[in-house]
Amino acid sequence: MFSNTKKFAAYVLTAIVLCLTVIALLGIWEVISFEYIIRKVLTSLFVVFLSTVIILFIFGVVLRDDEK
Repeated sequence: MFSNTKKFAAYVLTAIVLCLTVIALLGIWEVISFEYIIRKVLTSLFVVFLSTVIILFIFGVVLRDDEK
């Protein structure tokens, strides 16, 4: 179970790194507006981070299984 999850997470992180690398290279060569894209990417990552924190709080506190 966790092996599949780890593989999936590794592939997702690799894809994110590759996408950010392509965006950075396009920004360096001035094909795209680098500052605008980076601002949007960082804002999106911040929103995803906050939603993840809220979901973890819900599962950790509200839906906690008290039976041991």
